[in-house]
Amino acid sequence: MKWLQFFTPAKSMDTAQTKAFLSTHPSEEATILDVRQPAEYERSHIPGAVLIPLPELSDRLGELDPDKPTLVYCAVGGRSRIAAQMLAGEDFKKVINVSGGIKSWESEIAVGPQDLGVELFSGKEEPAEVLKVAYSLEQGLREFYLTLGRQTTNKKVKNLFAKLAEIELNHQKSIFQAYLDISGEKNKISQEDFQAMVEVKSLEGGLSTEQYLELFSPDLEVETDVISLAMSIEAQALDLYQRVTLRIDNPDSRQIVQKIANEEKAHLESLGKLLDTLKGTD
Repeated sequence: MKWLQFFTPAKSMDTAQTKAFLSTHPSEEATILDVRQPAEYERSHIPGAVLIPLPELSDRLGELDPDKPTLVYCAVGGRSRIAAQMLAGEDFKKVINVSGGIKSWESEIAVGPQDLGVELFSGKEEPAEVLKVAYSLEQGLREFYLTLGRQTTNKKVKNLFAKLAEIELNHQKSIFQAYLDISGEKNKISQEDFQAMVEVKSLEGGLSTEQYLELFSPDLEVETDVISLAMSIEAQALDLYQRVTLRIDNPDSRQIVQKIANEEKAHLESLGKLLDTLKGTD
């Protein structure tokens, strides 16, 4: 134990600085470390965060990459400050304490235990199998948006759901093209045939349609509520893909999931800008 670590403050960032940092670093280039307890993590966490409770940290340092920037957070910043100092004392190259913790986090958060949704991936998939699972998740979300679009009477909201469904359709086309590129089946299978062989899994992110509606209770007649719901789901999907990358052995498969995660991140940012625009007109 290097006692000096407790007297050497780690660098801190507020939530705005952390958000800016994450927006310029792909998910595979940094570690987001949550040092709270599992029940706290399950209620809400930053998408992609790895959970190692503070009492377990010293015994689980080997699970972390000391060469990657590590952003540490807790509820309000106390536990994460200690954890950041511990990591700095263990020669982690760049450790940042997220001051204010999850309570001051104004970005998107995900919910659920650390293994939520990852059962959809065994961790041993070849690239083609990863793409099939990803395609099924996108299909599930597209059908979810189409279903909700039929339930609302607000024309603007109907159009918004249609736009969200179209985005997921474009994601599916991108995934299908990647499947053709790696499988060499460009002249053997159509997208319709590919879709028929793909089982539609849980919604993106690992929760069912009913669970999402119960969890977020959106007003389906209000545009801002709908976008907030979409952002919550996309944050959940981003969280799932980022956690899955830690469990996949095949480097090509891992690279595919990382690419999908970065696309989800970009989609999430565009939804945030749209929400800012609508809130500015309230």
